[in-house]
Amino acid sequence: MTGEAKRQRYIISHLASEGDSITRTRTAIAQHIAEKNGIVWKNIYSGVFRDLDEVLIPLNIVIEDGRLPLTRGPKALQESGVPFYKLTIKGLLVALGLIELKDKDGVLQQFLSKSEIKENHFKESIKILAKISPSFAYSIFEKYIRAYCDGKVKDIIPFNIIEMKKISGQTFKIQKELLEGFTTLSKSDKNAVLNMFIGK
Repeated sequence: MTGEAKRQRYIISHLASEGDSITRTRTAIAQHIAEKNGIVWKNIYSGVFRDLDEVLIPLNIVIEDGRLPLTRGPKALQESGVPFYKLTIKGLLVALGLIELKDKDGVLQQFLSKSEIKENHFKESIKILAKISPSFAYSIFEKYIRAYCDGKVKDIIPFNIIEMKKISGQTFKIQKELLEGFTTLSKSDKNAVLNMFIGK
């Protein structure tokens, strides 16, 4: 990945994780990224500025969420305030596909509560799947976002499970076969299969 791509992923995961408006300004985002990477935040501030204004906002992944008043600094900035940002529904979906994001369960709840999904049963299904097999559940989002970045999906909102199945192809087929087969096994056979996976 390029430096710009890494920085943009950090911005998205940061906004997905932070609730306080003070931590969602350009300066706070730059400071957070700098702290994680052991660099000076002022050196990446302009990059964060560009990422937001020229990439993430135009793509409707991030929007301005309000402005914080300033008591010091340039008069124009005091009058207009300092902008802080949040993820759109599309941004929340992108965040779910990022390895960098730690609190995926919380973001998933936000996404499912706000999003319009074509298949009504998908919301409950993905909640259950995220509980029993989080790695598989979030790999679905990762593949979906990667397909969007590669131009295989025109838009990711609304989330379309049919499109997702087309993208995943063999992966979905294997998982479906495993789940269907596993449910038919006896208790001892289930344990034998599980032991194989955990190395006993």
